[in-house]
Parts: sequence; structure tokens; C-alpha cells
Amino acid sequence: MYIAMNRFKVTKGSEADFETVWKTRDSQLDQVPGFVEFRLLKGPEAEDHTLYASHTLWKDYDAFVAWTKSEHFRKAHANAGNNKPLYQGHPQFEGFETVQKL
Repeated sequence: MYIAMNRFKVTKGSEADFETVWKTRDSQLDQVPGFVEFRLLKGPEAEDHTLYASHTLWKDYDAFVAWTKSEHFRKAHANAGNNKPLYQGHPQFEGFETVQKL
């Protein structure tokens, strides 16, 4: 399994709008071979932002990479730049290979 995460520092007061963007977007993920699961996670609050993470689970690293090169990826991210006012800086990507599963 491979886990791909993007962390977002969502500006205080923009949380509802940020969540709506994610809940209403056409992610195309359910059409992608190797996709297992998606979650949008809401984390701790700081003085000026709330931490969020998009979390996708893939069959393996190769399935994730294939998605990033696909037309599904391009369609899902076509309007991503329109939402930058909702969060601070660029999303921080983190990718993880599964070492142990219980």
C-alpha cells in the first residue's frame, strides 16, 4: 500500500469554503486503477489557520504515479489554482510506503 497526503494550512474563517470545495469536486478517483480510499482530514487549529490533510490510499506506489500522469489527474486538478486564497502557501506533499499493517 502507498499513502499520499497533502497538508493544507487553511486560513481561519475559510474552513467551510475549503471543505465545500473538496466535497463538491469531481475527483475522478473512483475511475482510477489501484485507488483504494480517500479521506479529507481536519486537524488542529493554530492562531491563523486550521490544518487539513487530503489522504489517499493506493494499491502501490506505481498506481499512485500512474494516476499523477493520467487525464483523470488533470481533470481533478484543473481548477485547483482557484482555491489558493483559502489556504496559506503551497500544500505540503508527503508520500508513504506501508511497512507494517496489522
